[in-house]
Amino acid sequence: MALREKMAQEGKWLFKRRGHLPLLLLVIVFLGLGQFKMPDDPRWDQVWEIICLAIAFLGLAVRILTIGYIPKGTSGRGTSAIAAASLNTKGMYSVVRNPLYLGNALIWLGVSMLLRQWWVSLVFLMIFWVYYERIIYAEEEFLRDKFGDEFLDWAAKTPAFFPHFKNWEPPCQPFSTRRVLRRDYSAFFAIIAAFTVMEFLCDWKAMGKPEVDLMWLVIFSAGAIIYLTLRTLKKKTTFLDAPTDRNPGNTAMPISGGRGCSELKDMRNS
Repeated sequence: MALREKMAQEGKWLFKRRGHLPLLLLVIVFLGLGQFKMPDDPRWDQVWEIICLAIAFLGLAVRILTIGYIPKGTSGRGTSAIAAASLNTKGMYSVVRNPLYLGNALIWLGVSMLLRQWWVSLVFLMIFWVYYERIIYAEEEFLRDKFGDEFLDWAAKTPAFFPHFKNWEPPCQPFSTRRVLRRDYSAFFAIIAAFTVMEFLCDWKAMGKPEVDLMWLVIFSAGAIIYLTLRTLKKKTTFLDAPTDRNPGNTAMPISGGRGCSELKDMRNS
């Protein structure tokens, strides 16, 4: 099998199992815990926690800026097969081709840095890169076959993973807070839960006995309440449905790289 076909095949296989990556990274966490040492200065410990949390929430912010502007039919969450109704090249997709994966990488980097072991973060990033490199390859093979030159023109000027902000093009539709809350409430709580668990394990390793930090207990409890509230709204009501999700026939227009926003607006109003 040629390398191109092999990478595409591996990417499709990993695409269906992309939610399993955290389980693989947990092995690295437990290895890193064996070498964890609490800093002598507690103030530096708190500063480091804030830095790690800021990096993780920067990743969440990237995801929010991506999800809040995506048109219907792009950036799907399914794992059964790669699919796209249109090629999204506006907003975050105008500065980087894989903003959601970039956001995930920042989130996991922030979590891994809590162990204060440089090799843990390095291994995290290496695993992440190998894992998602093949998924990205498979996705881009699909987009190349479906959209042809339109995809090639976009890929030629848009980096795959490291943003080029000078390329920014504003989205063609307004930001949807409801879509963000509906799709990414679990990512928000995952960050809170991961940091709380990591802090608990690190303190246990350093002190030799389990202790619950009051600050993180409060943060976790607040995060859990937000998570359960949004999950209930999503499952039991239509409150978090964006207008284009509830009635796509009226307002949804796939954003394609070959059309400008003004042309799309005219077509929606015609």
